[in-house]
This record gives sequence, C-alpha cells and structure tokens, in this order.
Amino acid sequence: MLKLATLNDGTRDGKLLIVSQDLKKAVSAASVATTMQEAIDNWSNCLPKLQEIAKNLEDNNIQNIIDFTSLNCHSPLPRAYQWIDGSAYLHHVKLVRQARGAEMPDNFWHSPLMYQGGSDYFLGPKDDITIEDLSWGLDFESEVAVITDDVPMGVSVDAAAKHIILIMLVNDISLRNLIPAELAKSFGFFQSKPPSAFSPVAVTPVVLADFWRDSKLHLPLISTLNNEQIGSPNAGVDMHFDFAQLIAHAAKTRPLKAGSIIGSGTISNEDPNNGSSCLAEKRMIEIIKTGEAKTTFMQYDDIIKIEMLDDKQASIFGAIEQKVVPYNK
Repeated sequence: MLKLATLNDGTRDGKLLIVSQDLKKAVSAASVATTMQEAIDNWSNCLPKLQEIAKNLEDNNIQNIIDFTSLNCHSPLPRAYQWIDGSAYLHHVKLVRQARGAEMPDNFWHSPLMYQGGSDYFLGPKDDITIEDLSWGLDFESEVAVITDDVPMGVSVDAAAKHIILIMLVNDISLRNLIPAELAKSFGFFQSKPPSAFSPVAVTPVVLADFWRDSKLHLPLISTLNNEQIGSPNAGVDMHFDFAQLIAHAAKTRPLKAGSIIGSGTISNEDPNNGSSCLAEKRMIEIIKTGEAKTTFMQYDDIIKIEMLDDKQASIFGAIEQKVVPYNK
C-alpha cells in the first residue's frame, strides 16, 4: 500500500515523499527516487523499495519522519509528458446537449470523447486559481485521474488495465464562455482550458481495496463551493467508459509513455440527488427545468474543495482546495 506526494521545495519537479495512510506523516523517498517522474520511469524497480519504506513509516521504524501538510505540495506530477482527459460520464454530456436542444450522436455511446490538455505546468492542490476576466465563465470540474506506466500502441482493453499504476483526483478547470468559439473552429480546446490541479496525494490501486474494481473507483467524489456541497456523485456509477477503455482509446495510434495522466471527465450520476461535479451541469439542469440558469460561474474569493472519503470518512487523497483570485500581470 503506497501513497505518494511531491514536496514543493522551490524546484520545478519537487521532491518525492512517501505519505502515511492517514496523511499525517511523511518521509523522503530520495534513497529510491528524487522525483515522482523518476519513480514512474523505473516503476518495477522502485515500487517494492517504496513499499518497504512505506511499511516502515507506518510502523514508525524509520528516521527523519516529518509532519505531512498538503500546503507544501505540488500536484503529484508538477508537470507531465502527457495529460489526456476523457468524458466517460455520458449523463453529463447528455445534459449539456439536452439543455441546448441537441441530440446525443450515436457514436458517443461507442467511442469516448477525449482531448489532450496542457501538461507543462499544473497548479498545486492548494494554489489559487488566477483569472483575468470573470466573463470567461470560470468553472471547476471534479474528476478522477490515473497515471500509467509505458503503454504500447494498440493495447487491448484488458491489457490496458494493467498499466494503471497510480490514482488521484483532479480539478480540470474550465473557462466555459470561451469553449463555444473554440469548438466552433473544429480544432479543440486551448484557451478555455487553463492549468489543472491534482490532489496532494496519488495512491496505488491496492490502497483502494475493493473500491477499485473494473478499472473504476467506486466512491463518491465531494465538491464543496464556499462550504456548500454542490455534489457527491459516485465515481463508479454511470461511468460509461472505464479507465482501461479510455487508455486503450488514447493508445490506438500511439504509445503512451510512463507518467501519462488520463482523466475521467466530470463525474456525473443519473440520480439527481447526488448533485453535480461542476457548475455547468448544475446550470444545465436549471435550464432544462425552468428555461434559465440561475447559478453563476465562479467569482473572486470563491473557494472550491474537492475530496474523496473512504468508508470510515477518512480522506484518501487529501483535498484540492483553491481560491479564485484576480490575475495581475
């Protein structure tokens, strides 16, 4: 069982930490790998050594233990060779299209939507979200993401599942009012997708026990905006394409190198009682019900918190918690 984080020591890639299961203490992994990417690049060799240190950390049988705080964390990978986000929850896609009177194309049910996002820089889990113009329509998107080792081109779905080495959460930040004009050019997202932020901690699948099965994470993902819960949909429910399918789709015509990140897309359940994982979906539901959206997009000083708890109500990955602030050039 292994939980990993990256200490923000002022360098681009930070320093790799091994974190206790309760997220209260940590120890340097420098004797095995200096950075997260270094560990991922040599995963088969590094994993047993990291696990041994993790066991000693749990047993307090190791020196130089430090108190763990996510305030000093980069995202687990502060930058990555590749960040690919899918849209695996078709209920979310269906709502967005329904709100504007559009039908769901048949091929959406058979082939996942996917875009390649910027990965040269990620926000830390406690970093502010800076925006110059609120008219751009700032929104959070609460998602699950996985990190892979080397994935060969043309990998099968069954084989793809074996390439998932770490799991984490992500806030895939969107500028909703910039999206339509970009999509109208038929060339994908760019300006409408600023840097994403990931959870303080990434974990191996075994940490999640039976909650990780069928390449899905079967726990609610809680999104809280200004202390008001917006939603807690279960990430394992209504996921039309699982992570193995997303990886296989991404690798159809190219290999994916170690350290590639694959996102699930906005978590969305058909049960309306579970709420939403983004403001756009909340707005779409309002439009469908009343003809107009009442919920505004994020404003300055808003605070978004994204977290997943286990069956004992303990945080698994730590929380993404970010404040919206003006961008000053």
